Amino acid sequence: MLVTGFPAGLAACNCYVLAPRPGADAIVIDPGQRAMGPLRRILDENRLTPAAVLLTHGHIDHIWSAQKVADTYGCPAYIHPEDRFMLTDPVKDFAPRLARLALGVLFREPRQLIELDRDGDKLDFGGITVTVDHTPGHTRGSVVFRVDAPIGAGPGGLVFTGDTLFRRSVGRTDLPGGSGRDLLGSIVDKLLVLDDDTVVLPGHGPKTTIGDERRTNPFLEGLS
Repeated sequence: MLVTGFPAGLAACNCYVLAPRPGADAIVIDPGQRAMGPLRRILDENRLTPAAVLLTHGHIDHIWSAQKVADTYGCPAYIHPEDRFMLTDPVKDFAPRLARLALGVLFREPRQLIELDRDGDKLDFGGITVTVDHTPGHTRGSVVFRVDAPIGAGPGGLVFTGDTLFRRSVGRTDLPGGSGRDLLGSIVDKLLVLDDDTVVLPGHGPKTTIGDERRTNPFLEGLS
C-alpha cells in the first residue's frame, strides 16, 4: 500500500494520498490551500488516478482545493452533511486571517458530491476499504477514516483523524459547532477502542499511534 502526504498552505494542513500500489486508483484526503501542485506531482510520479476526495471536515484549510481536485480528475468528493455548507461558505466561522486571504476566492461544491451520512459506513475504492466514523467535536460534521492493515501486517491499520486527534493534542473546540464534551466522547468511543499499534495520520503535524496517545497525550489522561 502506498501512503504519502504533504503539508499544504498557510495552515500546513496535511493532504494525504492513499493507493493500493503505483498505477492504481488513489484516494486524496483533505486537499488544502495550494495543494494542487504537489498533489499532481505525486499522482504523476506514481501513475495514480484519483477515485475520490475524502474530507475529514469542512474547515477552509482542509477543503480549499477539494472542488478543483475533484472536478479536474472527475471524481466525487465526500463530506459529512453537517459540514457541507462550508464547501460554499468556508470562512464564515473561521480564523480572521484565513478569511481575509480567502476574499475574492469563489468557493463552490464539486460537481460530484456524496454525503457521509451513515456512521460506520464502509466505502470501497479499488481494493481499499475505508470505514467512516462520525466524530463530532471539532465540528459537527467531523469524521475519521479508518483503513485496515494489509494482510500479514499485524492488527493495527491506519486512521486519518483530521483535527480530532493529534500527536499529544486534540482538536480545538472554540469555533462555532465545536464541543469539548463531544470531542472527548468521540475520541473515547471511536479512537481509543482501536489497537495500540494503529497509526494515526492527523490533519496537522506528525504521525503517531493510538498507543502513544493513550500513554502520553495529556488531554486523554484518565479516559478509557
